[in-house]
Amino acid sequence: MPRDTGPLANERILRIRDIRVIDADGSQLGIMQSRQALDRAKEQGLDLVLVAPAANPPVAKIIDFGHFKYELRKKEKEGKRKQQEVKGIKISPRIAEHDIQFLLKNSRRFLEEGHKVKITCQFRAREVTHPEIGRAKLVRMAEHLSDLGVIDRPPSLDGKLMIMVMTPKPPKPTGSPKKSAETENKQDSVEEIQDNGNGKDNPTPDAQ
Repeated sequence: MPRDTGPLANERILRIRDIRVIDADGSQLGIMQSRQALDRAKEQGLDLVLVAPAANPPVAKIIDFGHFKYELRKKEKEGKRKQQEVKGIKISPRIAEHDIQFLLKNSRRFLEEGHKVKITCQFRAREVTHPEIGRAKLVRMAEHLSDLGVIDRPPSLDGKLMIMVMTPKPPKPTGSPKKSAETENKQDSVEEIQDNGNGKDNPTPDAQ
């Protein structure tokens, strides 16, 4: 059985004789014996959780332990999101089909790992006079990745570079059927790009 590395709670705190106690309403109860503090927590139908084991004396709080663990997990997830990386993929307007498939495979892996994917189409010489060819390549890649990611930045031309950024799709909500339609609407973002790309530049995917 794996060792529990979480915070000490309830009877496990009894190994410490004296602790500083914070009540459920945030008020300071001062230094108490751990047994006395645990009895007070049980009287309130709550738990005694060690929140600052390195303090002198250690600090414990009377709280709902389940809620406390939920908040810890929430903070951990937020920390992981902050560590999200932007992975770069480069293509050209004349990229071969087998190269696109290879880059799509990498892009899918990045999205599955929770990273953003920045796809850059680099134009050379007179290629930049036909940006619709590069835009068509990017739109096609977005369509292939639409089950895993949504478009965070539509294809936009900056000099000789056309950049598109995709971000991982948020997890599907559970037990909330009403939100399913909202999730499906996000898949229309690829079509919006195609609409935005029309006008001056009509995509011509078959052009090489």
